Amino acid sequence: MTLDDLHFLRSPEGERWLQEIATSPITPHNHLQIAASLRQHLPANQARAVLETAVLRQQAAAKFSRAEQMFFTRPALEQASSEVVAHYRTTRFVAASYSHIADLGCSVGGDALALAAHARVTGVEWDPLRLAMAQENVRVYGHGANFHPLQADLQELTPFPVDAVFFDPGRRDERGRRFYSVHDYQPPLSLITRWHNGGVKDTAVKISPGVDYAEIPPTAEAEFISVYGEVKECVLWSGGLHSGRRRRATLLPGGHTLTDADMPTIAPAVMSPQAYLYEPDGAVIRAHLIEALAHRLEASKIDAEIAYLTAVTAQATPFAHCYRIEAYFPFQLKRLRHYLHARNVGQVTIKKRGSPLDPDQLQQQLRLRGPKEHHRIVFLTHIQGQAAVIIGHEG
Repeated sequence: MTLDDLHFLRSPEGERWLQEIATSPITPHNHLQIAASLRQHLPANQARAVLETAVLRQQAAAKFSRAEQMFFTRPALEQASSEVVAHYRTTRFVAASYSHIADLGCSVGGDALALAAHARVTGVEWDPLRLAMAQENVRVYGHGANFHPLQADLQELTPFPVDAVFFDPGRRDERGRRFYSVHDYQPPLSLITRWHNGGVKDTAVKISPGVDYAEIPPTAEAEFISVYGEVKECVLWSGGLHSGRRRRATLLPGGHTLTDADMPTIAPAVMSPQAYLYEPDGAVIRAHLIEALAHRLEASKIDAEIAYLTAVTAQATPFAHCYRIEAYFPFQLKRLRHYLHARNVGQVTIKKRGSPLDPDQLQQQLRLRGPKEHHRIVFLTHIQGQAAVIIGHEG
């Protein structure tokens, strides 16, 4: 898509076409038919722009409440934070009462639309198409007057006076392959040092939740965020945005948070599975807060290196899923198959942690014949250093 295409989409004619094809979902079955119909009435580039925007808006509905009015490129949508995450992150900026924030690498404005609700935002982006989309998307949320676009190369840009910075570096190359090191980001994480040296100490940087802990600056607070149980990102908070904690796990949309302040002075015991098994949320695991959760739940670990917890009684917690343990034993395929067949089990959900086994392959090897409603959950893991299987139920 080009700027000219975006200009067409914003025109009365472009809006009419977008509204017309949005009346019913676009699926693999009708995609070609809709594309052919558009090409009969529009130039090829405009037909592509209409269809692409309609498809992306349909996909973006999972992230944005006003997706049906917004504009995206496919890579930008894939990397954009969801609205619930952007609004959550903004609460720290709001608490500090900043009046001017720089959104570095603002892309299509997924974060600016939340920040601009409370402060003046200078959105910096090198791609003119994404920058124009950002301006339009922030306007859709009613905060267009607070958003000021700046087309610039972040590598060359001299830091300018602002109260705080939000930095969202590119974490994929031009082919969509992920960067796993913060030094490979585009621009690299080291860019924020230039802003710190330029006098802007209050910064937030969005990075991959799979970051190597050795690459996290020792002065930053690392907050790992999951949404509906899926870990989405890590935010590095510095300066006045730092809460005073080093590690934090936050679960959205509930806003539940666990920090290293909850860490016990004595490490939890390691023991055999008890009546219940806890599977911690991925944000808790990534934040290295398993011991903090164990302390809160009065639970133990089943292995020093495995992120499963066990306890005699069950406690409700947003930070872990709880399962009732039916049995556990050293892993042997024949023994596991016999156990499940003896109980007429027809379906299993296989989870693994610390096991090299392939769940799909194991599903076939079990050769289950019972009714589907006879269901079990099979955990492939280690218990006190030994390969084992735990069999359980929900709740």
